[in-house]
Amino acid sequence: MELLSRKQGSRGRLFVLAVVCGLCLGSVRCFGPSQDSEFTFMLPAGRSECFFQTTINNGSMEVEFQVIAGAGMDVDFTIISPGGVQLIADARRSDGVHLVEPTEPGDYQICFDNSFSRFSEKMVFFEIIIEGQAGDVAGEDDLADVEDPDGNLLEYKLDDIRESMDSLHKRLERSWQMQMVLRAFEARDRNLLEDNLWKVSFWSCASMLVMLCVAFTQVYTVRKLFDDKRRVCT
Repeated sequence: MELLSRKQGSRGRLFVLAVVCGLCLGSVRCFGPSQDSEFTFMLPAGRSECFFQTTINNGSMEVEFQVIAGAGMDVDFTIISPGGVQLIADARRSDGVHLVEPTEPGDYQICFDNSFSRFSEKMVFFEIIIEGQAGDVAGEDDLADVEDPDGNLLEYKLDDIRESMDSLHKRLERSWQMQMVLRAFEARDRNLLEDNLWKVSFWSCASMLVMLCVAFTQVYTVRKLFDDKRRVCT
């Protein structure tokens, strides 16, 4: 009897381990490829660029953009719905965060306009975060009614394990997105500091040249005042 109970206990533990492994694989499969995306591009002077993002019904789309480099550090930003309706319009902004909820099925148009600038091109970073897309919850009910060979429910709470894994996955994705945003902030601040350094250096050199010219002019003028060319006859 003792040997039989040991075999049954080992078989039960193996079954529990197999179910947990299957749950992990199912959760990883249901995560799928991330719908979020980010992109950095150069926006030429006097031109506009548009990007398209496909969404489904009753989802959400968050768009964040930043101008990293370029004179003025600003662009015009618009979001147009699949039906052609202009939902959001920002004029001469250096950054912004916009949420479209709920979304319509189709392609949203995300446009950046630099037509007001004739000479300066802009470096723009933007990120699109999609939630509620198809495939986010696929596979949730695969192991909902799993029972062990004895007909008893598993001791482990599979729903709690699934929720913990989903929460961990979402937090990791959010952390990665925040790191990308912070990198964009760092690049923008560095470009701004380098631009300011060039301006300070240029005007410092110009001021130094002006001071040297004024000094030489003053010395020359004073010497001319005391330069007497008259001859005294004795």
